[in-house]
Amino acid sequence: MRIVVLSGGVGGARFVRGLVDVADPAQVTVVGNVGDDLEVLGVHVSPDLDSILYALADLNDDERGWGRAHETWNALTTVGELGGESWFRLGDRDLGLHLVRTQALQRGEPLSVVTARLTKSLGLETRLIPATDDRLRTWITTPAGEFTFQEWFVARGHRDEVDALRFEGADTATPAPGVLEAMESADLLLVAPSNPYVSIAPILALPKVREALARRRVPCVAVSPLIGGRAVKGPADRMLARLAGGTSPAHVAGCYSGLIDALVVDEADAGALDTLGDVRPIITRTLMSDGDARRRLAEAALGAVPA
Repeated sequence: MRIVVLSGGVGGARFVRGLVDVADPAQVTVVGNVGDDLEVLGVHVSPDLDSILYALADLNDDERGWGRAHETWNALTTVGELGGESWFRLGDRDLGLHLVRTQALQRGEPLSVVTARLTKSLGLETRLIPATDDRLRTWITTPAGEFTFQEWFVARGHRDEVDALRFEGADTATPAPGVLEAMESADLLLVAPSNPYVSIAPILALPKVREALARRRVPCVAVSPLIGGRAVKGPADRMLARLAGGTSPAHVAGCYSGLIDALVVDEADAGALDTLGDVRPIITRTLMSDGDARRRLAEAALGAVPA
C-alpha cells in the first residue's frame, strides 16, 4: 500500500516512525513542512525535516523531543562566549547536518535533492520530500507584533497569543518534485498529529497541494494532536481555542474542512464526536509514549483502508 503523510516535526516524526514499523517503509512518502526553516549562524536549518530524518534513523532525542540523541553543545557554547547568536539551539552533531545541507544549497542544489541524499546517507528507505523547494516562511501575528515562526516559538517561548498567520511565498511557491505525483498515486493519505496551524497549514498553503487533497480519490485520515482537548506539548490547544473557538475533535477537523474523510481521536475525546459531520471518527489511545504506542496509533490510522 502506497502511503503519503503530511507532517510537521516532533509529533509528526514520532507518528511517521510508528508508521514505518507497521507498513513497508519503501512505500511511505513523507511531505515535510518547511515553513519553520531558518538561516542561523550562516547555516540553513530545516527543523521539521530534520526531526523526521532523526526519528526514522533512530537518532532522535526522545527525552528532549527534538534534535539528536547524545548531543554535545561545544560549538554553541563558543558562539555564546564570543557574543554570537545562540538563542537557537544547535548541537554539534546536528550542526554537521546543517553544514552539509548549506554547502549543497549554496552550490545551487534544490532542497528536495539535498534531502533525498541525506535520507540515502542515513540508510533510509522511506522517501522524505520538503513541501516545496521554494522559499516558504511562516509568520505569526500576535498582540506584541509579527514574528517569524522561530522568533515566536523559540526566542519568545511561544508566550504570545496568536491572532493570525501568513505564509510568505506560498502564493508563488510550487510543490517540490514528486509531491503531487506521490499524492496522486497513493492508496492512503495521512495528516500526522502535528499542529494544524504551524505545521500542516504551511503545506496546505501551497495551492496545488490543497487542490490535490481536495480532489483525492482515496481516503485521507488526519490524526488529532490533542488528548482531552489539550496538546501533549506545544501551543496547538491555545491556538485552536483562540483561532477556531475550541479544542474539540470538530475544531481540529474544521482545520481540514473538505480535505479529510476520517479523524483519529483519543479515547479521552470520545464523548465529543457528535459535531464531526461527515468526518468519521477513529477512536484509540493516541499518546505516543513508546514504540508500541506509536505503532498502535499508526495501525489505527491504517485501519481506514480495508485489508
